[in-house]
Amino acid sequence: MGDSERPIRIGVSSCLLGRKVRFDGGHKRDDFLVDTFGNWVEWVPVCPEVEVGMGTPRESIRLVSTPGGVRVLAPTSGTDWTGAMTAFAAARVAALAAEDLCGYVLKKDSPTCGMERVKVYGAGAPARSGRGVFAAALLARYPNLPVEEEGRLGDPRLRENFVERVFAYHRLRRLFAGRWTVGEVVAFHTAHKLQLMAHAPAAYAALGPLVAGAKTAPRDEFRRRYEAGFMAGLKAIATAKRNTNVLHHILGYFKTRLDAGSRAELLGLIDDYRTGLVPLVVPVTLIRHYVRLFDVAYLAGQTYLEPHPKELMLRNHV
Repeated sequence: MGDSERPIRIGVSSCLLGRKVRFDGGHKRDDFLVDTFGNWVEWVPVCPEVEVGMGTPRESIRLVSTPGGVRVLAPTSGTDWTGAMTAFAAARVAALAAEDLCGYVLKKDSPTCGMERVKVYGAGAPARSGRGVFAAALLARYPNLPVEEEGRLGDPRLRENFVERVFAYHRLRRLFAGRWTVGEVVAFHTAHKLQLMAHAPAAYAALGPLVAGAKTAPRDEFRRRYEAGFMAGLKAIATAKRNTNVLHHILGYFKTRLDAGSRAELLGLIDDYRTGLVPLVVPVTLIRHYVRLFDVAYLAGQTYLEPHPKELMLRNHV
């Protein structure tokens, strides 16, 4: 999709790249991140616990509920890392602004990097109600940044959604990097129509009036609102029903181009996808063939047909 001019930079918990920074001196290397996705992005590794000054190996830490709030404690020694980790997280997250990140992958269950359902210890059994200190600071400062945990990326739909958002955010940041014009915004919005429709039709509808008023809107305010609405829309999972609606919409562009047999074949593949017999890549591959064969310019410009590199094979599993 023309995103190769600049590297796509992704923040990541260092242990997921195989770095031996865990409390026990080990790592949590993730094969998909390192061996597959890593071919398309440049990693920016961060380990809050090492960078704040804890050694490797080191005493483990945990989130603990106290009358004064949730603290970051080392249970054996009783060392309270709350102040140091909170200050570090704020400073490190602020410094990441210079890295031009287009996404972040966090280590699940970590008291510093866990995005959700991190154990919080108290008087009884630990509650799965916490969020890591660093993760909380990251999400608060960059609400539109695509962020996921490596554990959730084991789900094919969540994996495809995250990678799709990363590439879309990269395109969005390139759009707004310079003295963008309203025409460029309209072209961007048009190119992402079907992609947004597959995720959240309501988001696409809400962004339409915003784009229509771009000429008179304050530029910074427009950018803030468009970026927030665009990324929130893509965060919704593209369901089989919405994908099927988009595929049927695309089929309309071939109404006068395909013979009855070819049209029936494509309709059959779309229905096979709808019922779960084949993955999304099957009807989309045939559609892309017809787009090239008949030179359908509008569809050729739609990011929906190739939202991320096909070599990642993400649509082979959804």
